[in-house]
Amino acid sequence: MGIFKLFKSLLAFLIFFSGFSQSNADDFKFVEATIDDIHQALSSGDMTCREIVSGYLNRIKSYDQQSGLNAITVVNQKALDKADQIDRKISNGEKLGPLYCVPMLIKDNYDTHDLPTTGGSIALMNNYPPDDAFMVRKLRESDAIVIAKTNMAEWAFSPRQTKSSSFGTTANAYDLSRVPAGSSGGTASGTAASFGVAGMGTDTGNSIRGPSSHLALFGIRSTIGLTSRDGIIPLAWDRDVAGPMTRTVKDGALIFNVVAGYDPNDPMTELGKGKRKADYTAFLKKDGLKGKRIGVLRALVTTEDADPEIIALFLKAVDDLKAAGAIIVDPFEITNLDQHREAPNFCRRFRYDMHEYLKSLGDKAPIKDVMEVLETGEYSPYVKGGLENFGAGPLDIHPGNENPPCPEYPNHPGRNAFKADVIKSMDKYNVDVVIYPSWTNPPAKLDLADEDYKGDNSQIIAPATGLPAATVPMGYSHGNLPAGLQILARPFREDVIFGVAYAYEQATKHRKPPSLFPELKNNDKKM
Repeated sequence: MGIFKLFKSLLAFLIFFSGFSQSNADDFKFVEATIDDIHQALSSGDMTCREIVSGYLNRIKSYDQQSGLNAITVVNQKALDKADQIDRKISNGEKLGPLYCVPMLIKDNYDTHDLPTTGGSIALMNNYPPDDAFMVRKLRESDAIVIAKTNMAEWAFSPRQTKSSSFGTTANAYDLSRVPAGSSGGTASGTAASFGVAGMGTDTGNSIRGPSSHLALFGIRSTIGLTSRDGIIPLAWDRDVAGPMTRTVKDGALIFNVVAGYDPNDPMTELGKGKRKADYTAFLKKDGLKGKRIGVLRALVTTEDADPEIIALFLKAVDDLKAAGAIIVDPFEITNLDQHREAPNFCRRFRYDMHEYLKSLGDKAPIKDVMEVLETGEYSPYVKGGLENFGAGPLDIHPGNENPPCPEYPNHPGRNAFKADVIKSMDKYNVDVVIYPSWTNPPAKLDLADEDYKGDNSQIIAPATGLPAATVPMGYSHGNLPAGLQILARPFREDVIFGVAYAYEQATKHRKPPSLFPELKNNDKKM
């Protein structure tokens, strides 16, 4: 073959290959893409990391503000630079972290050295922390990409709604007239709308599981001590937990593998030393419900104000669990549950914990005492009562040293008694997990967020006891409003939660994307 014919043949091959690659890139679906989907597209050469990150940035630009969702506070302008670095690593055959090129949405109370961290407060609008929160650092070390920060309820006070003085109000991605719950509503709606592959939230009482339930996500609140809160703006340090919010259970487990574990900067993680599993994905089995004993906590099901449609979904979930091989223990009862619910087990420590956080910012801290905002007026009117209540304690006296003292978990007698009764009851009935609806009511209307706040079960057991709990989609009420099934386990048995949640998810496949945020047209995907 002559040199000219060889050149023509080579050129034709390159044109064909280029067209093939472009076609595959155009075919990539950003909506509902998983971590495995991202990695498959990269390993096959169908997509570059830059193309993937560009696609999600375009979704944010095209949908977030234009729709009124308002899930995103700020976009990482260096996300594409990080994507280019990963593309070079792939090209050079270099080793990559387990979450390489996974675009992550990070709640606005996680410290990020390169993006503002406001905690939902206008008083911290220019707060650029000196370093990353532990979990953010772990994500970056795993080659995940922090693509954007997400809106939250101001100071994480509200489980009802996600409204901040720094960035406004976030709506529910399934119905823009509804709340996404609080306080991690920005992460929930952003993840549900596929503005990233997954997100990170925090949970003091409800704020991972509530928004996840309202947005058809998997969200896990781990055992206190298994995960670090270092570098996260606190609400109540001995109740705060941080963790992933994802569209699939497997993605939740993959991220949990990266962010869980001991951190010397969070003394509470001493409790979890030696307790984390090497790989939580090892417990994800489709037949994982066979032989599992599951307790139905009727006290949190048949409540007076429960919505009939959600209760019907829950009862169907019980049937589905049984059909998948689970042994249903119904009813399951917790000894002294009513007394524990009414017990004064909460320490008002917000002002003290915020003082400790603000000190960590060094000389550049925008304020020195969170209660300064009451004097400056830098707050939303709806949080005034919360500031006065949560901030009622002293500035620099640990709750355990107050008069009278409020002992810190795990040394709080009331909380320990509650946890002991839950575990004893689980042992009595010989159950692996306990289930109940995450919320017994659908998401409230935005303009009735406070008035229609009811049915929030997430507050009742896990936060006070320190036990792990997760929510997984169990269907939709009133047409398209998501509802969640909550799964509670013994201390440090996140492996059991992941296993039960995954088997139930695979048996039911309830999750579906919100129709308001479809795939962009091919010519809108590129940056």
